[in-house]
Amino acid sequence: MTTSHAETIPAPKRTLRAALSDPTLKILASAILVSTVGRGIFLTLTVLYFSRFVGLSAVEIAVILSVSSGVGVATSYIGGRLADRFSARRLLVGMVAVQGLVIASYPFAGNFSTAVVIACIAVGVDRGANATRSAIIARAFDGANRVNARAVLRTITNLGIAMGGMIAGLALLTGTADAFRGMMISAGVVYVLSALHLRRLPARVDAPRRDPASATQKRGISPFRNPRYVVLTVLSGIFGMQFGLAEMGVPLWISQDTNAPDVLISVILVINTLCVVLLQVPLSRGTEDPRRAGKIVMTGGLLMAIACALYASAHGVPVIAAITLLCGAALLHSFAEILSQAGAWGLSFELANPLQAGAYQGMFGMGSALGAMLAPLVVTATVVEHGALGWTILGAVFLASAAGIALIARKASTTAALT
Repeated sequence: MTTSHAETIPAPKRTLRAALSDPTLKILASAILVSTVGRGIFLTLTVLYFSRFVGLSAVEIAVILSVSSGVGVATSYIGGRLADRFSARRLLVGMVAVQGLVIASYPFAGNFSTAVVIACIAVGVDRGANATRSAIIARAFDGANRVNARAVLRTITNLGIAMGGMIAGLALLTGTADAFRGMMISAGVVYVLSALHLRRLPARVDAPRRDPASATQKRGISPFRNPRYVVLTVLSGIFGMQFGLAEMGVPLWISQDTNAPDVLISVILVINTLCVVLLQVPLSRGTEDPRRAGKIVMTGGLLMAIACALYASAHGVPVIAAITLLCGAALLHSFAEILSQAGAWGLSFELANPLQAGAYQGMFGMGSALGAMLAPLVVTATVVEHGALGWTILGAVFLASAAGIALIARKASTTAALT
């Protein structure tokens, strides 16, 4: 299997700086830092832009998010499959560039129909790019270094989004439609610039060329015929709804159902960002071991259930109490995110067929896209519509999905020990 310089780094020294000494990871990280600054601008402004200046309702925005995420379910697998057949480098460069152009076109969406079309293209290309990037990581690194690479990139992603969010604050302070449009177009331009940097990726991240003489050679079981991997994908996608909860449910809950000031939404974003930047890499260590990965995900599920209870408790209490409860919930939510991601990454790599890295990572990406598709509708149907009862339902869902993943991990580790 392909190795990299990162594998020469002993586990105890797998710090962010040490990991970035690997040329391939350094290229991926620098490109992601640039693109996620644009993503931070985009995430901060898009929903407000559609609501304030286009006049879309909360239901219409939820439909846009869900429909576009549904497209992403399909393109996640397609992107992974293409990365097994063509140059993953060129695919990633092209997809990121297209995504930038589409993001820059968001300000020109003047109605619901146009917004749906643009969102479908943007999210579809984004999911395909994520699957392609995961296939590149699966080929460029081995064992613990694959999870470590994902953790490093996740850290860089949050840092970039936070920077973009702060930049987007200029548009929020101005409050005009032109300021929003200018920032969103700038976000698209930043994406295109990051695509140019990805051209430096080495050729070894591409799938090995197929020998026509051995076309009949077995490539292992397809991800769709691997029940364990399918269930892992579905359960990870369900737990992944916590991202949609953070992006949509929590802000709406704070602004509409608690006495906390709206500025707390930004504070919670900062809490999440700091936690991920500081802890994602160290807390991801060891998750190449399925048993440890399962335990970590289960811990994340318990923390997420408690966070949901704290979010619910912030309703109707005085301002100081609401702020305290919401910040505590956000802290636990952040730890749940970090642990669940780390464990899921480890299992997604270790339980996959290495001969079809793109297809398996594409399948796993479908789970994330599925969670993103369901999240707006589920959050609306639970938290937005039913308040505390909705939070209780969500907490139970997160806990059950984490328990299912932990069970898969335990069985996988037992099977490995017997073989």
